[in-house]
Amino acid sequence: MSSTDINVDELGGKYYLSNEEQHFKVTILSNDYVIRLTNTRDSVAEKYDKFFVEDVLKAVKEEKHRRMELVYDSITNSIEKMAERLHNTLIESNGQENQKVRRLETKQNNKKVNF
Repeated sequence: MSSTDINVDELGGKYYLSNEEQHFKVTILSNDYVIRLTNTRDSVAEKYDKFFVEDVLKAVKEEKHRRMELVYDSITNSIEKMAERLHNTLIESNGQENQKVRRLETKQNNKKVNF
């Protein structure tokens, strides 16, 4: 199932599964309880029992949700790592700025002019 793409049009009640490697597409019409199977040569549509289609849709939705969680977790981890790097860079940069300020203050104190 991992190499199968899942696309959803929930408002239209249509769910699309496709697998390029195995050359098939599945369209689930949830409102009509119809499942259409299509490969490179043939297309077959059958009307199924409401409960069967609902079970199939439940499995498809669970898989779609699981994939979205994986993507969400990956994005969250990337953002956290980026924030940590930025934080470390800011701390390092702030430390360097403080050193520059101390050097300037030291130089200014050493160059006091006596009248």
